[in-house]
Formats: sequence, structure tokens, C-alpha cells
Amino acid sequence: MKEITAAEFEKEVLNGGNVVLDFYSSECPPCEALAPKFELLSNIYGDDIKFLKIFRQNNRELSNQLGISSSPTLVFFKNGKEVGNRLSGGVKKSEIMSVLDTLISEQRAIELKTQFKHIHYDYDVVILGGGPAGLVAGIYLAQAKIKSVIIDPSLPGGQVSTTHLVSNYPGFIEPINGYMLSHNMSEQAKKAGVDFKVAVDITSIDLENKTVVVDGFETYKAKKILITTGASPRFLGVEGEKEYKGHGISYCATCDAKYFHDKEVVIIGGGNTAVEESEFISKFASKITMIHQFDKLTSNKDAQEKLFSNNKINVLFNSEPRKFQKVGDKMVVTYENLESKELNKIETDGVFVFVGMKPNLDLISNLNMEIDQWGYIKTDEDMHTSIKDVFAAGDVISKKYRQITTAVGDGTIASIVIAKELET
Repeated sequence: MKEITAAEFEKEVLNGGNVVLDFYSSECPPCEALAPKFELLSNIYGDDIKFLKIFRQNNRELSNQLGISSSPTLVFFKNGKEVGNRLSGGVKKSEIMSVLDTLISEQRAIELKTQFKHIHYDYDVVILGGGPAGLVAGIYLAQAKIKSVIIDPSLPGGQVSTTHLVSNYPGFIEPINGYMLSHNMSEQAKKAGVDFKVAVDITSIDLENKTVVVDGFETYKAKKILITTGASPRFLGVEGEKEYKGHGISYCATCDAKYFHDKEVVIIGGGNTAVEESEFISKFASKITMIHQFDKLTSNKDAQEKLFSNNKINVLFNSEPRKFQKVGDKMVVTYENLESKELNKIETDGVFVFVGMKPNLDLISNLNMEIDQWGYIKTDEDMHTSIKDVFAAGDVISKKYRQITTAVGDGTIASIVIAKELET
């Protein structure tokens, strides 16, 4: 695997035969999640396909020429021509492999897959998810000398790792960057003795038999499972959203706000996340238009006061987006005024979507447990779910408030109960 610059693009990529090129950035959690997958696949496919990386922030002209506006973005080439779909954001290993296989013969692809040897691991506890709830549970369990592993398709930290500043977590007088708080938590868990299997594809989860298969060839068997998969941003379901996700539409201000220096952006939403992230984005963007479906913002009053005092931000109330289009380098947002039913368009450089959360349970097929009307897992006060020896904690459970501190509290309770049950 080799890192190149824009000056080497023609030689290494256009004249390089079969090539996959990773446009990555710094301070980019999805990029860090991709890195170990990219390295693993380079070791398997490296004799047939050239694996290259390029630092997007130092090669912006080339990125702009290719229409790449988010990190990471994987681009595939065969004999100088781009092939397959571009992959960006939280890229799965299976998604990468599906495109890599098209660059080589079907028989060769089958041969390469035989290099993945199946491995079996036994643990006392498998923790699904490396956010605050999972990390603190891991710390408590490791300190109780209970063999535990945190499995996560991304890097540890969950939503916290993509939060700009955290100002209400106890012990920090000054606000702390979300990624640093996540880093501190994960490093503490590692020091305590927690094993980590992160930035992986979770192939299957069998809650009844307490087994998790990772990357198709590693099986983790546990006595108990703790689900701390958290919640993630909801999609709008608007025409053009799927097509331009990662290509003009972003869901992470920390990852992508820096690419809109002196540019105009549109923010969809009006809750706490939308309003708080608008302040961060305004440090880069020259103008922000916020589209909100209600006649008032739904965020906390302090955040609203900051927003209304920021002359870079204008709010369009009683409005909803109806369509996203790309015209040249610009995004065009068609929105409807819900009172007049009139459709209007805004031309902008990028769009950020912050419209609420949903529980991250897609990885668990046949979720045969009690959930609430919004799809969150029901637990008792000890974090037991309706399945024996399966616990849940953090933002994935049914509860009134979802904060870092409440997730940490849930993880603490779950770990203490698990430890006591394993002792008996």
C-alpha cells in the first residue's frame, strides 16, 4: 500500500492498471474506521490490485476535479478508467470487496477468499458497540477481571467521536472535543484490559446462542452479550438524498465543515444537534440557511440565543426539503413552504442533515426481543432485555433522555449486574 500526491496521480492511477484509491482526511472518524479494512484487503488483493491512499486536504485541486467532496471516498480504476461505484462514509469491507472482485476474474476472486481462515474466540462478555455505554461497561468488567471484547463496525466513541465540543461532561471545566473524550475513554478501557475488535464488518449476530461473526471468518462466543450500539442520524427519505450522500450531503459537521471555508451551506433541522452544529459550521461557512419544519426551533434556549445572534445564519421556518439536485459543483435544494405550499429553490455549496436519531439495530437480524414503538430496546432497571443473558445500555434502549452521562450510567449498571451474575 502506497500514499501518493496529485502529481503522481497520472502515473500511479491512470497508468497503474487495477487501482483502488482512498481519499482520506485527518480528524475523520470514518477514515480511521476504513483504514484497517483497507490494509487487510491490500494484503489479500495486493498482488492483483494496487492499493493507494491520497491525503485529500493537501490535494484539494485533484479532489475538486474528480468531484470528491467528503472523506473517506474510495475510487476504483481499471486501465485508467473509473469503474464501479464510489464508496464514501462508513464503508463496509463487503462493499469494498464487491467492487474489487469486478477488477479481477471471478475465479481469482474465489481463490483470494480462501485466504480468510476461520477463527473461534471465547469470551465472558461480548459488548456490541464502542460508544460511552460500551466503553464504561468494558472498563468495569475488565477491572473485575472479566474477559470482555468490544466489537464495533466503526472506531470507539460512537456519536461522541463526531461531536465538536462537549461542555457538560463532569470533570472537564473547559469544553472538550468529542473525539478527545472518546479517545480518553477508549484508552482507559484498553489500559484496563478490554479487547477491541473495531472497524470491522459484523457478518451475523445470534443473541440466543451468544455468538457474533466478524468479517465472515471470526466467531466470538460469549456467556453474556451487552448491546450498546447507540443511535444514528435519521435520513430524510427525500429524492436525491441517497444519490448525493457523501457527494454534497453530509451528516457530520466535524468531518466535513472544514471543506466549506467561505462557502454557503444549507442545514436541515431545528433541534439541538442542528442548532448546535450550525454554530460550529459557521466558523467555516460564509452563509448558512437552516430549513426547519416548525414555526419555532426545538433546541434548548441557550443554543437558540447563540444562533439568532449569529448574522451568518438565516432560518426558514415552516419549510421542508423536497428534492436535492447537483448542478455542476453546486447543490440545489428544493423546499416547500408548508403554509403557502409554494416550492422554492436554494443553490448552495453543501447540505448538512440533522433531523433526529434512530436505534442502531440493523446489524441484528431477527431481533426477537421487546422493543418500544420507536424501535428502541426495552430493559428493566438492571439493563436486562427480554432475552436471557442479553443486556442493553445507552442510546439504543427505551428511555426518556439520551445523553453521554445517561449512557455512561446505563453501562455502569449493566456491567455491575453482569459481573455479579457471572460470579454466582
